[in-house]
Amino acid sequence: MSRTTIIVVVVLALLGMYGCSSYNGLVEKDTAVEKTWGNVQTQYQRRADLIPNLVRTVQGAANFEKSTLQAVISARANATGINLNADQLTPENIQKFQAAQDQLSGSLSRLLAVAENYPQLRATQNFSDLQAQLEGTENRITVARNDFNQVVGDYNQSVRSFPNNIFAGIFGFQRRGFFEASQAAQSAPTVDFK
Repeated sequence: MSRTTIIVVVVLALLGMYGCSSYNGLVEKDTAVEKTWGNVQTQYQRRADLIPNLVRTVQGAANFEKSTLQAVISARANATGINLNADQLTPENIQKFQAAQDQLSGSLSRLLAVAENYPQLRATQNFSDLQAQLEGTENRITVARNDFNQVVGDYNQSVRSFPNNIFAGIFGFQRRGFFEASQAAQSAPTVDFK
């Protein structure tokens, strides 16, 4: 074999090994994104599973506002109706998912605010337990979303970095979307002590 042939074979072998290593690294990071997305969905599902119990407990209170309960039930149905697979995590799809979850959060907030007007409801142990579980679940959702954004950031950096971006393009690895604050969170609430 000629010296040139040996050099070409060695260079091709090195490129092949680097390509395999890059591909395997991208697969590992893609799998981490899928796993953390599953964790996010698990926490949102936990919240959705608590809502029927909360609604049944609140319905037991005499003369409780039916429109508030219907809004929560409707928002829950809307939020659980949007299911995204890890390969559908575009910024647009995450925004739709988040909008449905924000609607549910708003309905739950209104439900809990209205419940403040019912001392007999607040005094029940079942309502207090459910309210504490919801608060804990909201914290878990925040942690899961933060973990997801961390993993997506690492993945997106790998997909965009040279020379991984070449292999990512060849093998179809696409950037993933982040969870972002809702538009409502962009403006501070007005506080008026009049």
